[in-house]
Amino acid sequence: MTEKLTLRDNAAMRWIALLLLALAMFCSYIFMDILSPIKDLMETQRGWDSKAFGTMEGAETFLNVFVFFLIFAGIILDKMGVRFTAVLSGAVMLVGGIIKYYAISESFIGSGLETWFTNNLNYIPLFDELGVSPFYRGMPASAKLAAVGFMIFGCGTEMAGITVSRGIVKWFKGRETALAMGSEMALARLGVATCMIFSPYFAKLGGTINVSRSVAFGVVLLCIALIMFVVYFFMDKKLDAQTGEAEEKDDPFKVSDIGKILSSLGFWLVALLCVLYYSAIFPFQKYAVNMLQCNLTLTEPAAGSFWAGDTVTIVQYIIMLVVAVCSFASNFSKKKGMKFGLMAIAVVALVVYCYMGYMRGTAETIFAVFPLLAVAITPILGSYVDHKGKAASMLVWGSILLVLCHLTFAFILPKVSAGSAAGGVVVAYVTILVLGASFSLVPAALWPSVPKLVDEKIIGSAYALIFWIQNIGLWLFPILIGNVLTSTNPEGTPADQLNYTWALVMLACLGIAALLIGLYLKVVDKKKHLGLEEPNIK
Repeated sequence: MTEKLTLRDNAAMRWIALLLLALAMFCSYIFMDILSPIKDLMETQRGWDSKAFGTMEGAETFLNVFVFFLIFAGIILDKMGVRFTAVLSGAVMLVGGIIKYYAISESFIGSGLETWFTNNLNYIPLFDELGVSPFYRGMPASAKLAAVGFMIFGCGTEMAGITVSRGIVKWFKGRETALAMGSEMALARLGVATCMIFSPYFAKLGGTINVSRSVAFGVVLLCIALIMFVVYFFMDKKLDAQTGEAEEKDDPFKVSDIGKILSSLGFWLVALLCVLYYSAIFPFQKYAVNMLQCNLTLTEPAAGSFWAGDTVTIVQYIIMLVVAVCSFASNFSKKKGMKFGLMAIAVVALVVYCYMGYMRGTAETIFAVFPLLAVAITPILGSYVDHKGKAASMLVWGSILLVLCHLTFAFILPKVSAGSAAGGVVVAYVTILVLGASFSLVPAALWPSVPKLVDEKIIGSAYALIFWIQNIGLWLFPILIGNVLTSTNPEGTPADQLNYTWALVMLACLGIAALLIGLYLKVVDKKKHLGLEEPNIK
């Protein structure tokens, strides 16, 4: 009697399920940074200075950190399963997105709600005393309401992240799990580049500036994300009907696990390295475009030319996709001719993309190259850790590159750009690509190392704690960057003339701290034989 085949046994259906989950995360990543490329416009159009912008951006993880929603999300996933939690996370993201859109829309201006937010939430008992309030006296009303929406969105996107990982394991367990996770991560990271290209495009569409159009674009994508999760719901339900299995669940987060985890020195080192490293990456993304606007000498193309039109945006995005697809696919080609051919196409397309970014004279299209090298080398690095090891060494090298990149942005880029506009753009491109490589080195080594540091039965709890600690940094540092910019620049400094030196030095210091912890982790690994330098596959 032959065993009945299920949807999971059909390669096409497996990858369709993955595509649904990956597209949902792609859309959420776009909305996550939807205002980052137009920080300067938020100041001129809505009166958000750097402090207001940073406080609003930091609000994304506020509930995850201080109301422990991150832990609750894990419990919901464990109790309700992948299907329910996926749809719930999509709905929560959409609600938060709609609130943020209304806060930034023209309809909010002059409304009774604007008056209420202006007069309220200026003092939050206890939170103000502790210095962790998500609002402050004098914060624009639109930024306050946007922060509320972003908090809700942040709960949904964090829930979606852990749900998607569980869904991939469910559909690909015993099959191409690593490839599936790498593909999902690659597509999600392309959301960052997509955001950088299209958010300013919609804000300036038709020659009139309207920042709410960018957020509306993000909300439409969140609707698509919810639709993806709903379609996945029915696919997953059919799979369970075929297998007759209950939804696969991990052990829930237990308070009793905390003591076991916190007693591990290796865990603490990895958790601290994680929060330091990611705090120097994700908050930086929110200011990177404005930093480039302030440090590069960019020349706007002549009105009516191809470089100033709307068509160039679409063309450049298509070229970016060619870079991403060809570089990613080259990792899996078994024929040398095909592998090097795809790599050659990717390199040529990348050069063309960079040239177009320079000709367009826009900082957002320059920073959009950030995830491209990461997409190309993430599979290589993951495979290297699996077969060769050296995870602790990769953490060290990733931290070194991070420090060098931020110091280059702080001290070298302004000087080179002042002497040569083209030279400044070249330095910016190279530094951004290297930062993207660093962003591949650390995650590829960090996350597979956790199972080597804690007991297998409490891995889920260990990841939950690391994510919670990481979210503290992701809440704090957007606020700190905004405050540093406000305090180190004279009042009234135009948004495109800010001095980012001290903010970048602060981020470089995070990288130095991560580097020192990485070096100490290597020493601990050697003494206690944690196995971090050993391959995962033995």
